[in-house]
Amino acid sequence: MDRPAVDFSDVQAFFLVADTGSVVRAAERLGTSKSKVSRQVSRLEEALNARLLTRNVRGAQLTDAGHLYYQRAKAAMCALEAAGEAVAASVSEIAGPIRLSGPLSFGITHLAEALSEFAASHPRIDFDISFSDKRVDLVREGFDIAIRIGKLEDSSLIGRRLGQVHAVTVAAPDYLARKGRPHTPDDLARHDGLYYANASPTAVWSYVIDGRERSIKVPMRLRADNGEMLLSAAISGLGVARLPAFIAAGAIQSGKLEALLTSFNRGHSDLTAVMPPALAGTARIRALVDFLALKFRSEVL
Repeated sequence: MDRPAVDFSDVQAFFLVADTGSVVRAAERLGTSKSKVSRQVSRLEEALNARLLTRNVRGAQLTDAGHLYYQRAKAAMCALEAAGEAVAASVSEIAGPIRLSGPLSFGITHLAEALSEFAASHPRIDFDISFSDKRVDLVREGFDIAIRIGKLEDSSLIGRRLGQVHAVTVAAPDYLARKGRPHTPDDLARHDGLYYANASPTAVWSYVIDGRERSIKVPMRLRADNGEMLLSAAISGLGVARLPAFIAAGAIQSGKLEALLTSFNRGHSDLTAVMPPALAGTARIRALVDFLALKFRSEVL
């Protein structure tokens, strides 16, 4: 006996349950009832002859089969959307949703203005934007694109460099008066380090010494997952911080912070747009990435 055909609306309902972890929240997003979403998922499981979700009082979790189907089906669905967009873009203006993740401080200082400008030029593109220093799983959490600073760690994603972000080591004048000014990176061993929690699992900073890059361990006084918190701590005289120039520049110009060890800086980190392969070719994502690359390539961030 032939299996029932897969209904795309059932697949979409399954995606939403998987993304939200809840049949109730998926139903709310779809504007329908919990019972209908449950029937849709059950119908999909019957068509595939596999259990995709386990349901309990805590919500809904993917089974191993569910994880596999989610990854493969999501990629296929994105490819279909990309094909449709490619055709639509050839005869009309770019349209569709873009769900974007970006780092909090950079998002506020740079991305917000850039995205507003892009949105004004593309009235048929709808944005869902999240600025957070939490590194999201694009496929699992349903993001179309993420803007990241640093190395591309996930080889399953497509990355395009948008620009360069420069880091600067800083401390407040009163802190330097108490603890002394470091003249070489090795001097940092006698200082209090203010660390960005998401940059590295180990408390080290990298500098170029005698032409070679070295990792320097600085005793950790404070660790935070937000650049603005580190900026505030440095201005308050709690220790030495290593911050992106776009965060520290204003405090340096006003004299609240002093730049240190500038001749030992190791250069820059890449500002990168990362995307799932299935979405990288869509007209709306290509247009946004091209715009951001043009916007940031000539800026010193």
